[in-house]
Amino acid sequence: MSRDYEPVPGQWYQNLEEEESFRVLSVDEDSELLEIEYLDGDIEELDLETWHEMDLERIAEPEGWSESDDEDEVENDEDWDEEDDEDEDEDDDEDEEDWDDDQDGSDGGRENY
Repeated sequence: MSRDYEPVPGQWYQNLEEEESFRVLSVDEDSELLEIEYLDGDIEELDLETWHEMDLERIAEPEGWSESDDEDEVENDEDWDEEDDEDEDEDDDEDEEDWDDDQDGSDGGRENY
């Protein structure tokens, strides 16, 4: 009954009998198990024998499905924040040095009028 598609992580499929769309999350060839995620977020584990009995069709990523994009954005935002914090720390160190110079009683080369 199957169209003999091999499960590919990240690929979306339509179960034609159940009229459900899902994507493959992972494939463990040693245990012959795969993990799939349905549109509603439910995750299920299948064995390869069950996979090959399903009437499947490859489909494009459904419109509006952006969970993977959201995860990437969060990771990128975290990376950016860490880099930004490091830059701010360096700037703070420089500001502290300038402030320390002002506190030592010298005018830093500036004349008072």
